[in-house]
Amino acid sequence: MAAWIEKIGVRKYLVFLLLYLGWCISFIDRTAISISATHIIKDLSISPVQMGAVLSMFYIGYTIMQIPGGWLADKIGSKKVILVAVGLWSIFTMLTGMVESLMGLLVIRLLFGLGEGGFPPASFKSIAENFKGISRSNASSAMMSSNYIGSMIAPLIIAPLIIAFDWRNTFMIIGVVGFIYIVLYAVLTPSSKETQKTIDVTKTASSLVFKNKYLWAICAMWFGISIVNKGLDTWMPIYLMTERGLDLKSVGWLLPIPFLIAGLTTAAGGWFVNKFFDGKERLLIIPCCILMCLGLYEMYSAATIAQVIIAQGVVYLFKSLIFALVIALPAKKLPQEQIGRGLGVINTGGMAAGFVAPVLIGALVSWSGYQAVFMFLICSVIFSLLMSFWIKSQKTEEVKSQLSNA
Repeated sequence: MAAWIEKIGVRKYLVFLLLYLGWCISFIDRTAISISATHIIKDLSISPVQMGAVLSMFYIGYTIMQIPGGWLADKIGSKKVILVAVGLWSIFTMLTGMVESLMGLLVIRLLFGLGEGGFPPASFKSIAENFKGISRSNASSAMMSSNYIGSMIAPLIIAPLIIAFDWRNTFMIIGVVGFIYIVLYAVLTPSSKETQKTIDVTKTASSLVFKNKYLWAICAMWFGISIVNKGLDTWMPIYLMTERGLDLKSVGWLLPIPFLIAGLTTAAGGWFVNKFFDGKERLLIIPCCILMCLGLYEMYSAATIAQVIIAQGVVYLFKSLIFALVIALPAKKLPQEQIGRGLGVINTGGMAAGFVAPVLIGALVSWSGYQAVFMFLICSVIFSLLMSFWIKSQKTEEVKSQLSNA
């Protein structure tokens, strides 16, 4: 099957489609815990602070694996890393539905994050193996729209499953989907020509990545934006049910709207950034951050549910433009042999925010309420705005030339 796919010349498009599907599955699996949160809190008798710790544990493991996952993808090829990562996260998704204590849930979510953590850098490496030139950054940004499409689909799938089968059986069902995906990816995806060769991942190449101030500046900026990203992704279902009085079914229908906006924006964002903002990244980042702050303020102060969702859509729209920029930059400005580790460095910032945001928001909810939460999110965007001034605006060819001569 793989040889036939290679022969008819559709390989890169099939790889893109399967990676897109894999990302959607990963976000359905990880979003399930947020949608199930009110049921888990009641079933295991845990507090909001403890639930925040549970939501954060995934991101601890996920963060730890970003750079090692990128190194492995550069070293042994993307396909092997992807298959192992999907297998591990599917196992721990199913085990999530079996836990009986807070400690068990914390351990399982940590292992879940470790298992899934190799998937992002490996998927970007796979894009680099199959796409060239400007199409590489466009494909990378388009692929990341799957984050929001998966998050959009998740409530439509998870909420009815919880209502029909309870939260424990829901995790068992979605875990099985991951194993079906493994079979499809293993059979349909040809081995990369790049990974059939012995790839020399040298200490010098790794050193160039880790000493690259351009990457670390993007990492810091993305950390602040991801505080908002992960904070809203993990706590928005709880906020809508506890503070705005919605039931699970209503949340399942309303939450997909901002994610649809974000998915469409991210899909087109790579082209938009490459076309109009190559070397002028700050001209995009600054207004996006300002409009995100206004949207977050409106989310808290809005009088109606419709206004809350519209404001969230505004936040997700401009957050997604920054997301597309963050993904496009290393994909087009790093040498192919550095992309896995480069994306690992940047994603470390995003995933570190995934650990910080849920637990801090849980603490703020318990100690002060949601007004403090939204102030915290606004401050995080301001931090990103300040960090963007450390990102030196350079044309793609200038950056590549500097890296080649380093």
